[in-house]
Amino acid sequence: MSSPTLDVATLERLVAAAVTAPSLHNSQPWRFGLEPDTRTIKISAATHQALPHTDPVGRAVHLSVGCAVLNLRVAAVHFGWEPVTRLLPSPAHPALLATVRLAGAVRTTVSPGRYETLWRRHSSRLPFSDRPLPVALLTELSEAAHAEGGRLFFPDEQGTDRILRATWEAERRNRMDADRAAESRHWLRRPGSSATGVPQEALGPQDALDGIPMRDFGAHRHPAVLPARSFERHPHLAVLCTAHDRRADWLRAGQALERVLLLATAHGVRTSLLHQGLEWTDLRGLLSGGRNEAGHHVQMVLRMGYGPEGSPSPRLGVADVMESAQRRVFGPCRCEGRTGRSAVRYRHDRAQGGHLEQCPPHGGALADRWRRP
Repeated sequence: MSSPTLDVATLERLVAAAVTAPSLHNSQPWRFGLEPDTRTIKISAATHQALPHTDPVGRAVHLSVGCAVLNLRVAAVHFGWEPVTRLLPSPAHPALLATVRLAGAVRTTVSPGRYETLWRRHSSRLPFSDRPLPVALLTELSEAAHAEGGRLFFPDEQGTDRILRATWEAERRNRMDADRAAESRHWLRRPGSSATGVPQEALGPQDALDGIPMRDFGAHRHPAVLPARSFERHPHLAVLCTAHDRRADWLRAGQALERVLLLATAHGVRTSLLHQGLEWTDLRGLLSGGRNEAGHHVQMVLRMGYGPEGSPSPRLGVADVMESAQRRVFGPCRCEGRTGRSAVRYRHDRAQGGHLEQCPPHGGALADRWRRP
């Protein structure tokens, strides 16, 4: 079977699918680049989008990029390519976190509808019902995490209480720490003000009974902005762990996390992420829910349940997440003097080796349109 054609429009969809991934404070700390000769998409950390006080070692950045890598893999299979992923491919370039090569006709199987699901997935910070999750679904979710090198377990009532208390303590510390509090407030956005950060309409209420510690991004300073409501009495938590705690493990955990989130979304289950406890070293060890044996490095706590889907957070456009040397210019197509529907022209700094000359409606394969100066 011949491999599909990579044109600019398809590349745009691949990158757009990747950036639907979740990230801490919706900071979207990624940048993408293309090596056209090998059809390899590079994903790097965008250091200017990092959170130095909340995420000083960059663990959350790696998780976010891992989520984006999983989405890119799903999209690649959808368009007919076999994705070949490398994590931390260049020790000389530590900001380059992963590459995904589009290697010929697809051989990997992906559950039907996953590509469509990734466009619908987003966090819900609203109250859920107390309806239990089916045991069969819990098993599927655990298997999904395991397929990406993660471990997902569901704490019992005592373990859940331990995790919630640790998360509440982390939320209290975050409010008291001036630098972290200011950093959180920085990422709270007014409606329509930015494509990064958390818009107020997606923030959600606080738990009136103080049962579930939802991050408030400093909105407690303005109580009218953040009303209180009753949340579920028996929250369903899931804890994602890895056997080790290295940079590659963080990237694998991100892929496991996104695979779990997509599966949950496909089954109509809402999710939100309780990351606060992971931001304090002494509290992170309490999040294992009583599992203290080796091989349980907690990477994320998920809250899951049935309820309203909530408001999505915006995403940066593809042009905004490409490397500076590869710029997308939106506007009317000027190829051969034509005008019409909005199109994209890729440009590559000549110092880097070339540029793309035609737009998607009138061009051929991406590799064929790459012109060396």
